[in-house]
Amino acid sequence: MATLGKYKNIALVAHDNRKASMMDWARQHKDKLSKHNIFATGTTGKLLEEALDIKVNRFFSGPLGGDQQIGAKIAEGEIDFLIFFWDPLEQQPHDPDIKALLRIAVVYNIPVASNIASADFLLSSPYFDSEYQTEAVNFDEYLNRSIE
Repeated sequence: MATLGKYKNIALVAHDNRKASMMDWARQHKDKLSKHNIFATGTTGKLLEEALDIKVNRFFSGPLGGDQQIGAKIAEGEIDFLIFFWDPLEQQPHDPDIKALLRIAVVYNIPVASNIASADFLLSSPYFDSEYQTEAVNFDEYLNRSIE
C-alpha cells in the first residue's frame, strides 16, 4: 500500500478554451485548494496565483514542456492528484504530450479529473482532506522482464 498524505500535491492544468472555467472553479474551491500544494503549467499557474492569491509552483507552459514536467513529477511520486480541464473540441499542437500526461497519471494510479463535474466529485470526497491508502504501483515484474 502507498499513502497519499493529508496535504496533497495537486497539479492544475487547463487548455486556453478551458482556463476561464478553471479559474471560476478554483475560486469556488479556494478554501479547500489553499490547504494543499498547488502546481500548474505556466499560464494556468499565473492565472491561479492572481485569482486565488496563493503560491503556485509553476512549470513551463504546456506546449513548451509543462505537461511533460508534470508527468515526470507524477512518475517521481511528487504529484498526488491531477485536475486537467482539457478541450476535447480543439486540436492541440502538443497533443502527444497531453496523452502522455494522462497516461502516466493512470500508470501511477493517481486521481484525475478532466472537467468541473469530476473535479467537484474528487474535492467532495472524504479522502481529499485526509490520508488515503492506495494500491502501491510495483513495476518489478516489468523492470526485471527478460528481453530476447
